[in-house]
Amino acid sequence: MDKLLKEKIGEALAVLQPRLREKPRVAIILGSGLGRFSDLIPDATQIDTAEIPHYPHSTVPGHAGRWFAGRLGRLPVVAVQGRVHFYEGYTLAQVTFPVHLLASLGVETLIVTTASGGLNPGFAAGDLMLITDQLNFTFSNPLVGRPEDQLGPRFPDMMHCYDQGLLAIARDAASGLGLQLREGVFCWVTGPAYETAAEVRMLHLLGGDAVSMSTAPEVIVARQRHLRVLGISLITNPGTGLSPAKLTHEEVTATANQAGERMGQLLLEVARRLEQEPARPERAGRGAATAGLEAGG
Repeated sequence: MDKLLKEKIGEALAVLQPRLREKPRVAIILGSGLGRFSDLIPDATQIDTAEIPHYPHSTVPGHAGRWFAGRLGRLPVVAVQGRVHFYEGYTLAQVTFPVHLLASLGVETLIVTTASGGLNPGFAAGDLMLITDQLNFTFSNPLVGRPEDQLGPRFPDMMHCYDQGLLAIARDAASGLGLQLREGVFCWVTGPAYETAAEVRMLHLLGGDAVSMSTAPEVIVARQRHLRVLGISLITNPGTGLSPAKLTHEEVTATANQAGERMGQLLLEVARRLEQEPARPERAGRGAATAGLEAGG
């Protein structure tokens, strides 16, 4: 029988914890083309994810597979450079393994960033969109599985899955920087083919403003583990049918690279505000390794 998730996390923690100087409070998952943000963490401890037991290996250009642990100001953080995707052939349990690991390390707040296609005709390439809610168009869920393999409630509440307090902090941070910040609903599809023009029209009619092939399963697991979540999406291109241009991964990554500086400024300003917050009390299913591993559902 395959090992339980909590056993895999325990083996990964045994490798990770001795490498970390302190428990991170905030984790930032960096999407396509946004990995350079990790350079802003001074004197960071760098950990190759290939060294972490059970950690899936990314096969996508622009997702290097490294953790950078350190401080932004006085705030202990870890930046996850490179994510894995459902379309790479991994199970959703593997895709979301990094989030479980972060929660078991004691992370309190998860910031997810992603490169997305625009569904809203009012959005342009290079816009930053604050994610206010999400739509799951894969009709799959990372919490599917045996009850004894759950590390939190089996039926977590997804109301305000993107934390209202963090949304306010991000709006204030963007205003202070003079950055325009769009807001909208994020759609998760499996990929890896880009959406058809008909699919883009459908997703927008059903309430979506941006679409991507990641992020939502991470948020589902983060909420199961009682993490606060902030999501910021970089609009890299108009969706198919909203522009005559054909889409390529290289062009998406290039746009993300160009807008990466603005995203980095916003993340730094959000971190400065989070630095002022007191640490949250430990909760079963979220906090320290023992609390996280003992939570059965």
